[in-house]
Amino acid sequence: MTVSKEETFLVEVEHLDEKGSGQAAAWRENELGNKKKLKLTIPQTLPGEKVRVIVDQPDRKRRKTKPAEIIEAHQERIAPPCPHFELCGGCVWQHWDYSGQLKHKTAYVKHTVEAQGFDPNLVLDTIGMDNPWHYRNKMEFTFSPDGSLGLHEQGNFRKIISLESCLIASEKMVEGAMEVAEWAKAHKLSGYNKDLHEGLLRHLMVRQSFATGEMMLALFATEGPEGNLKQAADDLVKRIEQKFPEVKALLWLENTDWADRTQSEKTHLLAGRDFIYDEMSGYRFRVWFDTFFQTNPTQAQKLVDIAIELGKPKKTEKMIDLFCGVGTFSLPFADKVEKLAGIEIVESSIESAKRNAQDNGISNTYFLAKDARKGIDEVLESFGNPELLLLDPPRSGAGGKVMRRIGRSQPERIVYVSCNPDTFATDIKELEPFGYTLKVVQPVDLFPHTVHVEAVALLVRDDN
Repeated sequence: MTVSKEETFLVEVEHLDEKGSGQAAAWRENELGNKKKLKLTIPQTLPGEKVRVIVDQPDRKRRKTKPAEIIEAHQERIAPPCPHFELCGGCVWQHWDYSGQLKHKTAYVKHTVEAQGFDPNLVLDTIGMDNPWHYRNKMEFTFSPDGSLGLHEQGNFRKIISLESCLIASEKMVEGAMEVAEWAKAHKLSGYNKDLHEGLLRHLMVRQSFATGEMMLALFATEGPEGNLKQAADDLVKRIEQKFPEVKALLWLENTDWADRTQSEKTHLLAGRDFIYDEMSGYRFRVWFDTFFQTNPTQAQKLVDIAIELGKPKKTEKMIDLFCGVGTFSLPFADKVEKLAGIEIVESSIESAKRNAQDNGISNTYFLAKDARKGIDEVLESFGNPELLLLDPPRSGAGGKVMRRIGRSQPERIVYVSCNPDTFATDIKELEPFGYTLKVVQPVDLFPHTVHVEAVALLVRDDN
């Protein structure tokens, strides 16, 4: 049997990686007396900190380990308020004063922009939150094989941390999750084992509108709520109706797929309706369990406001909203332009966008379910070239082909809403040959205590 080796090192954290973990290096001698570099990933550390680490198998080139002791702490280090922080994967920066997080995010966006040859001074300071807690309106919790409910351990998607609290979700959402957890224990219901692909309960999705107060509880299981599970399902309905009148959608969703995703093969409506109402920018939206809707409504509203401020829509103009989703940007912009075309590849989102426009009495929109590049071509044929184009692509970005198609369509102004500064910077580089100049980039923090940062940017055609 091989005995695991351990060695202790004193190292200085050089920088943070893309996941928010500290990066450091240690030098050690091997058996031949040659010096070898050991690259270390150290979560829950900050740049410049000197830490003591204990490393198993130090003869490897790379190792990941948590700090055994902080020798010299960063001046912005604080005590993390959440009892689950050291294990839970939901947050990575609760040990960092919020002002420090914002400065780091600004520097990150500046770096990505500068790396593509743009002026980093065009990037403004990141807009943060007055209260960076309890900001999420959607959470996905996971059941462990023993039936307890929680969140994944940091860096380990096979281990679940049982939940006592969550400081980034709304308090009522956590209370609802805890009630479901108690119900599962009371009925001795098993959780799903990802290795054996057996067990009943897989996930619990909780959504709540901060505007309307309506809440959704969506339980994902490998069987439906019939037969020997009917009594348990009836008890769940009773518990929720008695304690949570704000729950307007209580769902039981069957999912037997091996993929570890919150998807449904068959949906059972236990109580209420299969969606909840939410609001943004004064417009009402229907939100289903699989609807993409901004997770931080407070900051999402700022995104919309900034996009309108930068885009300066006019009643005489045509506009395209690319990657429009359910119409989060489309509806408030449609009220300010002559007509708007929204393009989105997900058909269910387009159907939702049409319904949301109808619900809000908006009649100057046209929504198309099609791939972005082909969708632009189809819209341009019947619509003509737009004066204004907004795009809000996924983390992977729009891609070179789509960006070049946008460039050829020659809108006067382009508003790019990004959830990934790296792909944003490479995307907008594609617009330079078409005569576009980057005017401003405004980062917005939608996910405090995580590495993620959004941004809204304006590009203008040079002859305008």
